[in-house]
Amino acid sequence: MKKFLKIIGIVLLIFIAILIAIPFVLESKVDTIVQNYADENLNADLSFDDISLSLISSFPKAEISVDNLKITNRAPFEGETLATAKSLSFEMGVMQLLQGTEEPLEVNEIIANELLLVLKTNKTGAVNYDIVKESESETTPTDTENSSGFSFDIDNYELNNSAFTYIDDTSNITFYLSEINHNGTGIFSGGKSELDTNTEANITFAMDSTEYLSNNSIKLDALIDLDLEQQKYTFRENTGYINALPLEFEGFVQLVEAGQQIDISFKNPEASFKDFLAIIPKTYAKNVENVNTTGNFTVNGIVKGLVSDDTIPTLDINLNSDNASFKFPDLPKSVRNISIDASVKNTTGNVDDTFVNINKLNFQVDEDVFKSEASIKNLTKNMLVAAKLDGVLNLANITKAYPVELENELSGILKGNIDTSFDMNAIETNAYQRIKNVGSVSISDFIFSSEDIVNPIQINKANLTFKPGTVSLNSFDALTGTSDFSATGSINNLLGFLLSDKKLEGNFNLNSNRFALSDFMVEDETATETSNKTTSDAESLKIPDFLDCTITAHANTVVYDNLNLKNVKGQLIIKDQNANLKNMTTDIFNGQLGINGNVSTKSDKPAFDVKLGMQNFDISQSFNDLEMLKALAPIAKILQGKLNSTIDVSGFLDESFSPDLTTMSGSALAEILTNKVDANNSPLLTSLDSKLDFIDFDQLDLKDVKTNLSFDNGQVSVKPFTLNYKDIPIEVSGSHSFSNTMNYSAVLQVPAKYLGSEVNRLIGKIDDNEVNNLTVPVTANIGGTFASPNIKTDLTSGVTNLTKQLIEIEKQKLIGQGKDKVKDLLSGLAGENDNTTKTDSTATMTKADSTKQENKDKIKEGVGNILGGLLGGKKNNKKEADSTDM
Repeated sequence: MKKFLKIIGIVLLIFIAILIAIPFVLESKVDTIVQNYADENLNADLSFDDISLSLISSFPKAEISVDNLKITNRAPFEGETLATAKSLSFEMGVMQLLQGTEEPLEVNEIIANELLLVLKTNKTGAVNYDIVKESESETTPTDTENSSGFSFDIDNYELNNSAFTYIDDTSNITFYLSEINHNGTGIFSGGKSELDTNTEANITFAMDSTEYLSNNSIKLDALIDLDLEQQKYTFRENTGYINALPLEFEGFVQLVEAGQQIDISFKNPEASFKDFLAIIPKTYAKNVENVNTTGNFTVNGIVKGLVSDDTIPTLDINLNSDNASFKFPDLPKSVRNISIDASVKNTTGNVDDTFVNINKLNFQVDEDVFKSEASIKNLTKNMLVAAKLDGVLNLANITKAYPVELENELSGILKGNIDTSFDMNAIETNAYQRIKNVGSVSISDFIFSSEDIVNPIQINKANLTFKPGTVSLNSFDALTGTSDFSATGSINNLLGFLLSDKKLEGNFNLNSNRFALSDFMVEDETATETSNKTTSDAESLKIPDFLDCTITAHANTVVYDNLNLKNVKGQLIIKDQNANLKNMTTDIFNGQLGINGNVSTKSDKPAFDVKLGMQNFDISQSFNDLEMLKALAPIAKILQGKLNSTIDVSGFLDESFSPDLTTMSGSALAEILTNKVDANNSPLLTSLDSKLDFIDFDQLDLKDVKTNLSFDNGQVSVKPFTLNYKDIPIEVSGSHSFSNTMNYSAVLQVPAKYLGSEVNRLIGKIDDNEVNNLTVPVTANIGGTFASPNIKTDLTSGVTNLTKQLIEIEKQKLIGQGKDKVKDLLSGLAGENDNTTKTDSTATMTKADSTKQENKDKIKEGVGNILGGLLGGKKNNKKEADSTDM
């Protein structure tokens, strides 16, 4: 007995070893068959990672597995993927593997995991799935028994977690099946047989950018009679589901030479209104199992005719409901008095003749009744829409009666009575003459939120009147943030804005008591849990992209950054995130400001290019509060009085929508209307006062001073301009940076009489009126910063020039009077006494020679006294000079 069991064990081990070994021998054969079949029959490239053969797991049958299979198209879809599969497995009899490579393999089972199939038709009508090579002789049937490859005698097949895509560019149709799980059992080899299938998938169908089905769940349990000889498939005992809506259908599909002949009818078996709720996608419908409903709902249809390149089946699909209601158990409101009468029809088989009629769609929530009807024609081309809407709707009741999740909570009362007719091309091209709207719409207590604005807009009331070609905004009263505004005007393309991606076009008159600019901009900050802000943290300040309009505005107060602009008037032309400001005026800094130019937020960094006109500005206040003015002329804040100026400036705006000083460039012209200077608050003037003792900077005359300057790359260049102190003109020019480093020069034409008593004594020796007009140019070079200036003056050259002028004047007077007079002049200027004893000419010459060095020393002493008057003198010297002038 033990020996017998031992023999049995050895035989089993040998058998198992054979089963394990055989696949390694036969895998190369299967690989060869697959490659040969693809090369001979496919006009496409086939690739896969591995082919494996197993006899153990499927014994007594063999299982062949192909991993990561991929079929890639050739021209005209070259490089595009037609199909991929994570794995494909085939089951067949073991004896099939023992046949020669020229014999076909008979497959009994196919299982595909994660099969992705993409079918395309391009605009020329070419298809990507026509990949089977034509036979050499179409009239000679293929002898499948003598050709290598596969034959199919399938009794089971499966598709697991797969997807199917169909894209037709000629008719602008897209069709998606996702999460497909399908299996079927039956015999395909006989002339007539039966196929039992189970299918689950999600379906999306769109035509001309309109989605008619959006990820709807479908299920189908179908028993199908197969007539393979006639290629006819008859449905019987079939139940399908669209979402949770059950449908029973019957009929057949038959393949004919021209296409597919279809004759299918369907209906919902229960006729309950709950079936209608089941049509709605689960994302919006949630769970309808526990919903209380009353009334009926029926859907039935017939699809009959030929599907070909030129025709579709005729359609007669109807949806009806009468006096129905529903209430979700967790919601406080119910929807009642629901009436539906809708149909989809095509009586010709021409796809362009398909139309949708909504003869009635009425409902009531609380006491609010809403009625509507519509018709839609020419579905595949330029869609024609006609509709009538009449009713009242409390928007807050939408989420109280139906479990829909909205990005923003709705509130407000909507009232409307409007007839409309249009074609979609008119909406897209703004052909207003083809958009017929008649009626009125009003809304009150409505809150509007959008990513394009910071704060929700509370619309207290709005009233619109519709007429062909235009919509009149009769009234609009709203609040947002800290701003209030009211408006009237006209809207050119309201339907284009609501139904497509068109901008909101129109002309508006806007009035506001307080208008804060930041309330209408998208801010670069994350909304907190306690705030009402609806914006994300990914964007900076933006002009709303959906606006394409002209606004004539008047606001009592406009808040911009830290400024309060009063009595603002002007026009804004807004388009493509660009605001063109025209003839904007405002009262600010006890004066007036005019603005013309552009502000654009289309790029990542907002840009501006404006011309500013300032009239009667309070200098001290404006140069303290405006960073731009402070950067252009930091010293101006010490002035007390008025300013007129024009500034052309362009650059970028920072995160707070204020000018980025480092990017500004432009030019300015300023006129100062003042004669008051607060020198004590300026380190620069204090330093100058200590260097130039003869000037009291508090007495500078700045009235009617005009300056020209330009600025670029953070550097301000000031063209020469002249200030006056009494009869001393001062010419100033140079530059400074926005970081306040200076490089200026001030050239003072100082009359000689201001240079002290010593200079006046020398002048007194020359009896000539021309001496009174003599001036000394004194240059002050100003560096450092406005807070810590560095001032240098060069007076030596000026005094030397004065001496030369004095000598030249007297020299010209004495020309022709002899050398003695000249010598006397030089002696007089050198400080000789009037009572010097007269000598002969020889003695005089000797004396002149002997005192030459002494005279030079006295001249130097005179120069030193003059320098002392400029640099070393005290304030009493200045007063002495002033008294001399008097």
